Formats: sequence, C-alpha cells, structure tokens
Amino acid sequence: MKFFYHAGRYFSLLAKVFSKPERHRIYLKRLFTEIEALGLDSVGIVVVISVFMGGIITLQLAYNMVSPLLPTYLVGLGNRDTQILEFSSTIMALIMAGKIGSNITSEIGSMRVTEQIDSLEIMGVNPASYLILPKIIAVVFIFPFLYVLSVFFGLIGGFIVGPLVGAITAAEYLNGVQYAFVPYYVTFSIIKSLIFGFLVASVPAYFGYYVEGGAFEVGAASTRAVVSTNILILVWDLILTQLLL
Repeated sequence: MKFFYHAGRYFSLLAKVFSKPERHRIYLKRLFTEIEALGLDSVGIVVVISVFMGGIITLQLAYNMVSPLLPTYLVGLGNRDTQILEFSSTIMALIMAGKIGSNITSEIGSMRVTEQIDSLEIMGVNPASYLILPKIIAVVFIFPFLYVLSVFFGLIGGFIVGPLVGAITAAEYLNGVQYAFVPYYVTFSIIKSLIFGFLVASVPAYFGYYVEGGAFEVGAASTRAVVSTNILILVWDLILTQLLL
C-alpha cells in the first residue's frame, strides 16, 4: 500500500511541476544555474571514473581471453560495447543518482524544513514548478552529453592502460574499437540516458519536497531517494533493454 501512496503523491507532484510557469525569464535563469551546478560540476567525476573503468574493463577482457583462437581485437570491441551499452548509461546514472540525487534532496529538503517552500506558497509562487522543473530539464539535458563524454574517456582509458601493461597493442585495440560498430546502440543508450536523467532529478526532488522534521530527516530522505532512484533505474534498464534491443 505504501508503494501506491508514494506513486500517487509522486505523480501528483509532477502535475504541479509541469503546470504552466508564471515567469519564463526567472525559470530560464534558474535553468542555466542548475545546468552548471548539476551537470557541469559532474564532468570531472565522470571523466575520472570513465578512464579508470575503461582501463579496468580492457585488462579484465584481455586477461580472461585465454583461448588462442579468439582474436585479440575482441578486447577493444568488448570495451567499446560495454561502455556504449551499459557502463556509460546505466552505471554512470547509478553513480550520478548518488551525487546529483542526494544534492537535490538535501537542497529541497532543507528549504522545506526551514519553511522557505511555505514562504514561496504565501507569495503566490508555485514552489514545485519553480524549484523542481529547472532541475529536471537541466539533468535531462545534460545526461546525454555526460554519456558521450563517458564513452569517449572510457575508450581512452582502455587505449592508455591496455598497451601500457602489454595486454594488447594499440593497433589491435583500435581495430577492435572500430570493428562491427552498430550505431543503433548509441541511439538506444541516449534514450536510456534521457529517462535515467528524468528519474535522477524527479525522484530525489519528490523525497526532498515532502520531507518532514529537521536536519536528521533530510539526511534520511537523501538516503531513501538514492536507493529508490537506483532501483527505478535498474527496473527501467531492464524494461528498455527488452523493448528496444
């Protein structure tokens, strides 16, 4: 029953969020602020994680391909498809749910417990739309760019680490990266990134918007928001993979 209660209140909040904005200029200014705070500030961690994961995946593939019948270029191909299909979309979204999601819950939850949201309502402002809509648009907008960035640096990580430790030559790795490329995989993962971006922004916003109590409850709400977002990302990953691949 609790699931249906939260689901109903979540969609009710979304209806408020997507109601017609009163002042477009203010929303536009907030949108650019959120893109910088939630998206551009995440570029560094995306690059670092992607480089290391690309290198690790390349090494694991190289060390597990023990059969001499398997061509070595499969290492580059395996790293490329892992980055494109799962890591840079799903795993990166799980990581961003921790960084961006907890940030959103903490910010909106703090405004709730300090009655700033009540003040906005008294002033005649729609707080759900004013606070949450720019965050959702910003995260949905920036996620495909973070995905492309993650794929690029994941491949760079494999290119650096593989030849560096002697697991594969640079030529073999590049041959594998270019072998049997399927452009639809990128389209599929960008669709996933858009949906994951929506979940990473809207679910934590819901937990922050309805938090009750003080600072301790805000922290607990952040934890619940990250866990719930991660579960929803995995459920949607399963659904989209079944439907689109």
